[in-house]
Amino acid sequence: MSKQTAKQQTPGEYAARFAAEKAALRRHYCEVFGFWRSCALKRCRKARGCSGDAEACLKRRAQEIPREVQWEARRHLLAATPADAAPAERNARELLPGALV
Repeated sequence: MSKQTAKQQTPGEYAARFAAEKAALRRHYCEVFGFWRSCALKRCRKARGCSGDAEACLKRRAQEIPREVQWEARRHLLAATPADAAPAERNARELLPGALV
């Protein structure tokens, strides 16, 4: 779909997509940083990935990760972002892991 024929998003649609992308990114960063390895929830350790409240986990543990490592994880995520990603998703991916909480 070209930019000229693309339907404009309403502010509500943008907010919903932005929130959904933030939730997905929280879980992604929890898995990238391996927070599941020392998680108190057995289901996260068993699944070898985040299966619980990713926001609480990221909020609790994000300050343990050095800023340089956060920047590198963000850089890899931005490099993997498709060129035709919607503005809501692209703007959410610009945030550092600590800013997602």
